[in-house]
Amino acid sequence: MPFDPESFTVHDVSTFPVVRARSEGMTEGYAPQWVQEMEALLARGEPYVLMFEGGRVDEAHEDRKQRGLWLKKNKQALQKVCRALISIEPDALKRAAFRLQAVGAVKAFGIPMDVVASAPEAAACARRRLEDHPEG
Repeated sequence: MPFDPESFTVHDVSTFPVVRARSEGMTEGYAPQWVQEMEALLARGEPYVLMFEGGRVDEAHEDRKQRGLWLKKNKQALQKVCRALISIEPDALKRAAFRLQAVGAVKAFGIPMDVVASAPEAAACARRRLEDHPEG
């Protein structure tokens, strides 16, 4: 899949290098499209951050399984281009809980995770992560 922003349905790449996950694109059976889009992001070879707004989607087992297998297989390649996963969670208790969960994901995939309260904080975090390591 070439890097054509119009063909992305799971991710919004219109503001690349800030890539936004689209919760409405993560309906049951989305994993094959997600894989194609992640492959296109890897093939582009340029640093980016992946931002999640509005909480996590309750995904189907098969989608989670396919996504997990792809992440495991492509861990090193992803580390070269994905500078951080940034989640926006306005609720302080949910944010604290998510930060605890993120520790395990960081260990598993080696990609920094930030959990912030607002879109402006997320934008500042994205700039900082991209400036820290501008080259792939």
